[in-house]
Amino acid sequence: MSSELLVSRPQIDSRAVAQDAAVPGTSVQAEIPRWRLSSESAATAGYRSAKYTPAEWFSNYHTILRQAGTDHQEAKQIQRGSKFLNQTTEAATLKKQADGTRLLGERLHNIHHWRSELQRHIERLRTDIESLQALRIRLERATDATETPYAIATDNLTCRAARLGPDLVRDSVEEELLKEVDLIRSVQALLKSTREQVIRQIKINQEAKQTLEMDWSDKYQAYNLDNHCGSYSNMSPDTKKHPSSAALQEQVCNQTSWTKFTQDNLTKATHEEQATDSLRGLVERVLDDTTKDLQVQCSTVDQAFNHRCEELTEAKSQLEMKHRQVLEEIVDQERNIVLLQQAIYNKEAPLRVAQSRLYTRALRPNIELCRDDPQISLEDEVRQIESTVASLQLQLSEARGSLSHLEESRTALEKDIQCKAHSLFIDRQKCMSHRKRYPSITRLSGY
Repeated sequence: MSSELLVSRPQIDSRAVAQDAAVPGTSVQAEIPRWRLSSESAATAGYRSAKYTPAEWFSNYHTILRQAGTDHQEAKQIQRGSKFLNQTTEAATLKKQADGTRLLGERLHNIHHWRSELQRHIERLRTDIESLQALRIRLERATDATETPYAIATDNLTCRAARLGPDLVRDSVEEELLKEVDLIRSVQALLKSTREQVIRQIKINQEAKQTLEMDWSDKYQAYNLDNHCGSYSNMSPDTKKHPSSAALQEQVCNQTSWTKFTQDNLTKATHEEQATDSLRGLVERVLDDTTKDLQVQCSTVDQAFNHRCEELTEAKSQLEMKHRQVLEEIVDQERNIVLLQQAIYNKEAPLRVAQSRLYTRALRPNIELCRDDPQISLEDEVRQIESTVASLQLQLSEARGSLSHLEESRTALEKDIQCKAHSLFIDRQKCMSHRKRYPSITRLSGY
């Protein structure tokens, strides 16, 4: 029984064995000691097979003591290093965290500054777009308002084309009406081209405003995210580990390009704001100038109409006065013709008497048929009456010719008076009354 019992040997710390070589006066023992079995003590072999020698025993606990001392010194050194490292890293970590918080605050301030600038220019562009929309409506209304003057001018030209005879003349009124038509066409073309410029500027402003709004929206989100980041602390419960978040992101702009991007957007917006101001001034000048030009031309046409109507009225008055004189002359001439006819008729009896006397005296016999004083007187009387009748007939013929001329003059005067009356009716009743519908300055300005 004793020969078969084996006692397990305790394990020796390998670190002590490894370090035993560094201790003077000691030798490294094998992990399994050599057991010397005496051939003579075969009966005690089972008791000696699992035992250490005293030297091994001393070496074992000395090794443990040395290893414990070494571990103790190493632990102390590590504790001192850990304490120093903890203190230095804690301060550096807190400083770095404070710097990050400070930089986040500065970043928030920069974002707020640029966001405020973007908001200011967005509001400016919105105001510019609204003002340009109002100007576009004014230009459209002003263009529509010019249709009335154009219709009036063309209608005046059409009406005046119905003038009669010699009154169908290219006078100053027609010249001014043609100028008015050309002016209205030019004004309409200018208003339409200006309206197209306004529409283009509105589109450009809308694009610039959209760009600023997108930039503002990005900065709004970035501000909220950075503000949320700034609210994080070591005690925040919603922080998590994100190991890959510290990796350098590709295709990320730097701060200079970030600032330049917003500055470029603001510069473009400022340029469009200046262009809008210039265009707004241009539109105001165009509306003001076109309105003044149309009003001046309208006044010029009205003055030409008034002057022409005065000329027609004066001419008509002169014609009517001359017509009355001609009528009086016709009456007088007709009376004169009657008197001449009566005078010729009155000469017939004396002529018959004288001729009868001459005829009767021509019947005197023989020597009694002489040219005595009565005969000479009768011959002179007949010649005188015949001459008088011839003169009266010639005068009657001239009077009748004069009467015929007077009748022609009367007819011509009546026709011309009717023509002047017709022209006055066209210019005064049709044209000038129609021109009272000319748009006001307010309508021509687009209001």
